[in-house]
Parts: sequence; C-alpha cells; structure tokens
Amino acid sequence: MKVAVAQTSPGIDVDANFATIREFTAQAAAAGAELIVFPEEAALLADESIKPRFTEILEGMWGRFEQLLRELASAHSIAIIAGGYEPDEGELPYNTILAVDATGLEVARYHKLHTYDAFAYQESAYVTRGSELPPVIEIAGVTIGIANCYDIRFPELFRSIADRGADVISLSAAWVSGKGKEMHWEVLTQARAIENVAWLVASGTVGDESVGLSRVIDPLGMVVASANAHSEGLIFATIDSERTRSARAMLPALDNRRIELSYRVA
Repeated sequence: MKVAVAQTSPGIDVDANFATIREFTAQAAAAGAELIVFPEEAALLADESIKPRFTEILEGMWGRFEQLLRELASAHSIAIIAGGYEPDEGELPYNTILAVDATGLEVARYHKLHTYDAFAYQESAYVTRGSELPPVIEIAGVTIGIANCYDIRFPELFRSIADRGADVISLSAAWVSGKGKEMHWEVLTQARAIENVAWLVASGTVGDESVGLSRVIDPLGMVVASANAHSEGLIFATIDSERTRSARAMLPALDNRRIELSYRVA
C-alpha cells in the first residue's frame, strides 16, 4: 500500500484549512497513494484567540469537515485519516481523528484518550478526554491502528493496538515545539515502531509552535520517509507487508513476551 503523509500548517481560517486538505488529497491520489494521513488539528488550530468562541465555531465547522472527508475520499478513491475538534453536547469538545475509506464510508472515529497536560500546557481545559481504546481498522488490505499525538508517550496504548493485529499505526499530531521536543518526537516515534515491530506513519503540523518532522518508520525503526521542520508538503512511502513479516520473523518480540507473568508497578 502506498501511503501519503501530509504535513500542514493549519490556522483559524477553516476554509483555508479545508482548501489545503483538498489540495493535498488530490495530489496524493494523483501520485497513486491509497491512503493519506493528515495531522491532528488539520481542520482547525485551537488558537487562544478563538477559545472564547470555540464551541460556536466547532458547531458550524464539524459537519462540514465530516462531509469534506467523505466527498474527497469518494471523489479520489483514497482513504483519509485526519484530525479535528468534534462538538460534544453540553461538554467540552473531543479531539477526534476520523478515518474514511476510499468509498467515503466512515470506518473509525477516535476520541483522544490522553490530553496534553504537560510542559505547562493544559489541553484538558478545553477538550474532553476519550473513554475508548483507539480503533484498529483495515484499509486496502492493511490492518491499521489509530493514535493521536500525546498518546505516543504511553507505550502500553500502542502495545494494545499491536495486540489487536495492527501492522501499521497511524499517528496524527501537532507536536508542540520546545527544548528537546524534536528529539522526543524522533525517539518516541522510532521506539513505538521498534517495540511493536510495526510501521509507524506520523503526520505532524508545522509552524511557529510545532516541530513538523512528519515521518514513516518501518518495523525495525528505519525512517523510510521524512519531512522537514519548516514547510508544508507531502511525503510518500510504500507499506510492504512482506517487510513486516520478515521483520517479525527476525525480531519476534511480540511472541517472546512472558505474558503468563504479571507486571507489577510499585
């Protein structure tokens, strides 16, 4: 399966963000990709300037976002994974990753489990935490798990995805920049791929406050495609099922676990 990874710089102009999604989806399909992965916040940047009107803006935007993904997927015969903020009646919105298949049918909806409450940031102040494990779906014959940004710091979540049969993990992110953060991003994405002997497809936003560096990593931790830290663009990689089988035969870590023993955290 050929996958495209979109690195975008979303802002508070929803129409401009949607135009970027349209443009990159068309380009990816024209290049023969069967799946395109967009970042977290692809639909709208949760900028401080719009927080007082956040709920109002989302109510007018979310339905359009869902429709956009369905129509683009169907028109271009390409599966799409992309992030946005989903209104929740009477509550704070969810930070949601949607997945639609190449016919435009929704196949997954993931509400981010781990809100980014770290490094002096408090995502839970404006987002409701999800309550269900990330979905594992099949696209173009490939089993794919879905995760969102800060989830990458919780290896047990990624192991649960691998345990449910995922050969690929899609990570949509808006990785906030800061001292050491680029290194964290690079190390954590490679670690999650290596320890689960799975492909990791990581799409990130780029801009003044995020690191970019979107990447595709193979099951042995090799970076096979990568974007820079300063501009929008597309990167491509081919998810090779034989490469997955070969890696897992050489490194059978998932089978070598002593799961008959319980791990205790004191």
